[in-house]
Amino acid sequence: MQLVIAEKPNVAQSIAAVLGANKKESGYLIGAGYIVSWCVGHLVELGMPHLYDERYSKWQWDDLPILPERWQYMVCDATRKQFNILRSLMNDARVDVIVCATDAGREGELIFRLVYHQCGCTKPIKRLWISSLEESAIRSGFLALRDGHDFDRLYQAALCRAQADWLVGINATRLFSLMYGTTLNVGRVMSPTLALIVSREAAIMGFQAEPFYSVQISCGFLAHTERMADKAEAERIQQLCNLQTAVVQSIETKQKSEKPPKLYDLTTLQRDANRLFGYSAQQTLDYAQSLYEKKLLSYPRTDSRHLTSEMEQMVTQLAPAVATVFPYTAGLNLPVNTAQVIDDTKVSDHHAIIPTQSMVYGNLASLSIGEADILQLVCVRLLCAVGKLHTWEETAVKLTCKGIPFTAKGKTVKQMGWRIPETTYQGSIGGRINKELTEREYGIPELKKGQELGPVVATLKEGKTTPPKHYTEDSLLAAMESAGAQDAPEDAERKGLGTPATRAGVLEKLISTGFVVRKGDKRTKHLMPTPKGVALITILPEQLQSPLLTAEWEQRLKRIEHGEESPDAFMQDIRTMLADLKTTAKPIKGAATLFPTPKESVGACPHCSRPVAESDKGFFCTNQGCRFAIWKDNKFLTGQQISVNRQLLLPLLKDNRVKLHNLRSKRTGKPYSATLVIACQDDGSPRFQFEFEGKHSGGDAHE
Repeated sequence: MQLVIAEKPNVAQSIAAVLGANKKESGYLIGAGYIVSWCVGHLVELGMPHLYDERYSKWQWDDLPILPERWQYMVCDATRKQFNILRSLMNDARVDVIVCATDAGREGELIFRLVYHQCGCTKPIKRLWISSLEESAIRSGFLALRDGHDFDRLYQAALCRAQADWLVGINATRLFSLMYGTTLNVGRVMSPTLALIVSREAAIMGFQAEPFYSVQISCGFLAHTERMADKAEAERIQQLCNLQTAVVQSIETKQKSEKPPKLYDLTTLQRDANRLFGYSAQQTLDYAQSLYEKKLLSYPRTDSRHLTSEMEQMVTQLAPAVATVFPYTAGLNLPVNTAQVIDDTKVSDHHAIIPTQSMVYGNLASLSIGEADILQLVCVRLLCAVGKLHTWEETAVKLTCKGIPFTAKGKTVKQMGWRIPETTYQGSIGGRINKELTEREYGIPELKKGQELGPVVATLKEGKTTPPKHYTEDSLLAAMESAGAQDAPEDAERKGLGTPATRAGVLEKLISTGFVVRKGDKRTKHLMPTPKGVALITILPEQLQSPLLTAEWEQRLKRIEHGEESPDAFMQDIRTMLADLKTTAKPIKGAATLFPTPKESVGACPHCSRPVAESDKGFFCTNQGCRFAIWKDNKFLTGQQISVNRQLLLPLLKDNRVKLHNLRSKRTGKPYSATLVIACQDDGSPRFQFEFEGKHSGGDAHE
């Protein structure tokens, strides 16, 4: 019997329905020779530092760097029940083969392998590798299961990514938090991304606008001078040319064309969805993933923008069918040039994002607005990508007026080509489209060299140079994707900060940790650094904020995946960097102004050693990543008639215990004495116990 392990319950149900595993049990389905179960995200994760040594529960300078020689893992408490089910199924005597059916990518491979190893399983692995959850794709995938060892390098790259992120996150965060006395979350990809935002903001703040001037003449069409900095000279030219005759010096006409756009990968889909609809990268990924699980879209976490040759016949049928689904493309009789989207050499783990054949017959009326927007973007992009060239005629005219040179350019579209489905779609969404995406024609009348035009009307035009624009998620995703590729543009697709699947999470982490905020209207939001974000980049050394270096790390992970680099070499470089960091990193001057202490400390946190501060409602650790908190209305303490105040906290935080007298028994009303002892759980949440004469009672602080 084969045990099939999917990444999510709904995916497992889709697979089970195809395989005939229809009998429901607790945590799995069974039937027709298959058991189909599932993970729930990351069931197994890299262990926290205290699992290696209890002293790592506290953040201390002397313990850094923390560089595990043998990695330990932990099962998440929230999903331990499902983990136990999988362990039981893996060890079931009926099971002789394990089929990995998690998402076909780096993270999906990691999720499965960590569970497999943590369960101590040694049974052979087969890999289901599909790009769609359609019934036909699942059936074909099971007919072509691959040996699990074919994906060992993918797993090694995923594990290196996770371990590198752990090492940088744990060590750099503790190092700089201890150095500056406040929680400073540092990440392998997060910090360089923040550096991009801070650098852009510095360029905007330091920008000095400069005025410029030009003269425009109207002679049946518009022509203009070059820009000039001297306003007086521009005024002189305007007065000189006004109501005078212009003479045509030359006319040059060129035939130009624009190729159809490539199909979407995840990043380009996220960029367009942000620009057109204001969706965040995470929202777009969530909508696309939902569409994938509804069998309406192919696998979204892809960095490919092409299809494979074996898909050519399918696309020939799919594109016309897709065009009939939407009113703005139905009846257009669009061409289907499949060769433009086929390139086996440019397809990595998964092909580009396209609608499925099931989409044509699906119930699209039940989709949310966000899902419908994303699905339509993908469908329109498919129709554009297989369309004809967009062609136009460009005319450049040079004129003189009173000896002053003027130029004019005109454009006349000859063939709309692939722009037809795009413009009809743009019309369907009306005002939500960006104005700059709308095609406009500027025609130039027929002219002859030496022809005189006039009298012309001359107008002075004024303008100012503009600063760089604030990052939107559209432009930041583009910057993340191309980071590290400036010196080798042809290599851009293999470099960048993070991967298409992880960039959305990085942006959300920057916002949730208070380093970046979104500002703007509903559709166009800018990503702006907070003072805390600027301060962090101010104190971080170059190797932790350099987009170039981190992009190189990302490229090395890709080489590990392809068997071109040793995982050990990559990890050793990360370890060496962190070991050197402790000796080379020095606090900068003026740090007190960068990270002011907002509240007076009443003692050190027993979990992480950071300051504990008082607020109106209780006492809280100032480390945002620590859950240590004692509320003044704590039920366990107030139930014992114990006042939660500084007199209680000072000795409790110093010694982890305090002797209390004149306590009253609820049962007898008699006074007694006891020692209140505090301990912390894995996340820092406090737990209290009473000790008296070898006995104790306990309770959680939130009870």
